[in-house]
Amino acid sequence: MNFVARNASPPRLLNINNYFYRRGGAEAVFLDHSTLFEEAGWDVVPFSMQHEKNLPSRWSEHFVSEIEYGREAGGLGKVLQASKVIYSFEAQSRLKKLMAEAPPDIAHAHNVYHHLSPAIFSTLKATGIPVLMTAHDLKIACPAYKMLRDGRICEDCRGGRIYNVARHRCIKDSLPLSTVVFAETVLHRMLGLYRNKVDRIVVPSRFYRAKLMEWGWPAEQLSYVPNFVDLGGFETGWKEGDYFAFAGRLAPEKGLTTLIRAAARAKQRVIIAGTGPEEASLRKLVEETGADVTFAGFVAGEALHRLIGQSQALVLPSEWYENAPISILEAYALGRPVIGAAIGGIPEMVKVGATGLTPAAGSVENLADSLSQMAALGTARRSAMGAAGRDWVSRDFSCTSYRERMLALYGELSPGIFAKARAIPQ
Repeated sequence: MNFVARNASPPRLLNINNYFYRRGGAEAVFLDHSTLFEEAGWDVVPFSMQHEKNLPSRWSEHFVSEIEYGREAGGLGKVLQASKVIYSFEAQSRLKKLMAEAPPDIAHAHNVYHHLSPAIFSTLKATGIPVLMTAHDLKIACPAYKMLRDGRICEDCRGGRIYNVARHRCIKDSLPLSTVVFAETVLHRMLGLYRNKVDRIVVPSRFYRAKLMEWGWPAEQLSYVPNFVDLGGFETGWKEGDYFAFAGRLAPEKGLTTLIRAAARAKQRVIIAGTGPEEASLRKLVEETGADVTFAGFVAGEALHRLIGQSQALVLPSEWYENAPISILEAYALGRPVIGAAIGGIPEMVKVGATGLTPAAGSVENLADSLSQMAALGTARRSAMGAAGRDWVSRDFSCTSYRERMLALYGELSPGIFAKARAIPQ
């Protein structure tokens, strides 16, 4: 080992996200991203919002004060909350202090809207360091995140017609909240906080890249880097059960009404893991249709692995523009095939006939046929499909593949990072 390698400081990544605990898919990517680069010898500094569930961090004193979007508040509280949602001066101030103490080589943001706010991009850009953001949803195009309204795909805001977010009350069916988001979007676009202050948008699916380009984003600003899972954390060789599994939030866009009707039509057993606003109506639908569906409630960790691992297949009957569901990669890691609706980024993650099936989104008949077809394949064939999925993950969606792709992107924006990374003692 030479003198330079022993004494050179490692590259420092400023990794940014609203929450600093495993709250959802975006948080999982954010935290696992940090771990991957820490394991590679990088100095990773987080910037988030204060929250009682946060993981411990030596940098937490710099986190912004907690704000829960949509929480009831008094008159002054509502004004203060709205101002922070639109443009957080507090986040800018705290970020400046953090960067003064730990100057980064590169900054990577994940979900920042409504809590940290994209005001931080002006602060970052002023320092001259490269700035990236992963698009975990469609917020930078659709003010309401999902391009979904009343359970159906909606692209009414395309072409700059963002007033529709208030007109349609897209945020929790609330005119005040929707108006705040409209005002937020107008300001952010006027200031060019995403377009001009972020050097590169990372998109985990080719579909999202194409969709953002349709909405006017320049191709050169969009970089495809798929999500990943650590195969070492997933067992295989499960004893298969007699059911299909769904795991996720019980919300309208997840297509669970279609799944229940399809299960009744195909006479297949389904276990639904998760909670959400649709649970009561879904339970009522099960009673009405006589579907063999069991609600398992919230399931996580090893219990969730077992539930999916022992299923005939994981089912994602989504009816909105899904990005790149990590649940598909986790099912493959567990050696299970996937039945995923042909919408959003799902089809590019399923090799039809080899790792799963892709019925038409929202079609009871197509999904019922897919359930019946998968059930008829037999245990050995389903296991082979799951094994093919796991092999695919090992090649294209592994931790190593993700880190190499991201490092190449970082190096493209900041060539000096390569030299610092090479100097890390092995």
